[in-house]
Amino acid sequence: MKIAMTSKGKDLEAEVDTRFGRCEYFLIVDPDTMEFEAVSNESANASGGAGPQAAQTISNKDVDVLVTGNVGPNAYSALEAAGIRILTGSNGMIKDMIHKFKNGELEEAAGANVGSHNGMGGRR
Repeated sequence: MKIAMTSKGKDLEAEVDTRFGRCEYFLIVDPDTMEFEAVSNESANASGGAGPQAAQTISNKDVDVLVTGNVGPNAYSALEAAGIRILTGSNGMIKDMIHKFKNGELEEAAGANVGSHNGMGGRR
């Protein structure tokens, strides 16, 4: 199993980036071995369509689950179409969110939890 974590940094000590389409990085993590790959989010500065582009990026990495803070409607639809399970409401350190994932403490999204273009309000 592979999990994509939206991240502000390139390692497990980084903070979760609460934005999906405009996060800085995706950490693709095997929760069993804790091996990971940091992937730069090329759609972070896109003028539009960042969510669907980001969904394609993680789909290309054969991700099963996304762990993030927020996901908009276009990204949600693209992730759902790719068969990626979406867990939202995450914040804090990546390694802590992996622990919560393993313990079943993260909430599965029933739909988008922010509106379109939510992450465009400037870099954090």
